[in-house]
Amino acid sequence: MLTPKLPNVSLIAPINGIKQCCYWPSPITLGGMRESYETELAQIDITLVAMADLVGTAIRNATDALLADDLSMAELVIAGDSEINKLNSDVEEISLLIAALQAPMATDLRLVMGSIRISSSLERMGDLAVHIAKQVRLRYPSPSIPAELSETFRKMGLAASKIVEQTGEVIATRNTGLADEMNKYDDILDNLHRELFTVVLSDDWTHGVEAAIDVTLLSRFYERFGDHAVSVARRIIQIVTGEPYAR
Repeated sequence: MLTPKLPNVSLIAPINGIKQCCYWPSPITLGGMRESYETELAQIDITLVAMADLVGTAIRNATDALLADDLSMAELVIAGDSEINKLNSDVEEISLLIAALQAPMATDLRLVMGSIRISSSLERMGDLAVHIAKQVRLRYPSPSIPAELSETFRKMGLAASKIVEQTGEVIATRNTGLADEMNKYDDILDNLHRELFTVVLSDDWTHGVEAAIDVTLLSRFYERFGDHAVSVARRIIQIVTGEPYAR
């Protein structure tokens, strides 16, 4: 997991102790207030990177479960979503506390407000991995996808894994150039989604309507996963540059 390059990272409380860093000791000194403020800001990034790391694990495991019809792996993905949801709540809480108590300005304000949107996108990406896992559970012990489409979904899983890996790096490093590069993985997911849509609508499709719906839904989950990753990157660009969020 990447560690954001921010001040006072060594002073940051563990992720499970996020609430502790939001309350100041008494008496409060100006230096202590500033140190607390910087620690709280850094805690946001630490938590967002942790979310991206967990989402990356979820999409890799969900893809493995899909390709191998592995029910135990699917259940692991489903159970692990609660930790992503918890971190999402933690980011919202600390961001709102900073906004209310610290009066951030400029880049700090954009970080505080943007982090709520970023954590929401990451949480949704985790949900999409869960949707894939639940589809495996629904069809088990039957395959979730026709064998001839396994390679296409393997490519989708790889692209999704790469894009969320870069998402975590963009959050940690504020590398807006890397954010631009993420578009190539999103394009791969979009193209594969269109390819699968064409396959299930062709006259050569022999697997029936139910299988066509399954493939279309699964493909859509991966395509939306990429869209949310790109949304996170655009939020980071807004935080760094101050330019309006580009849809």
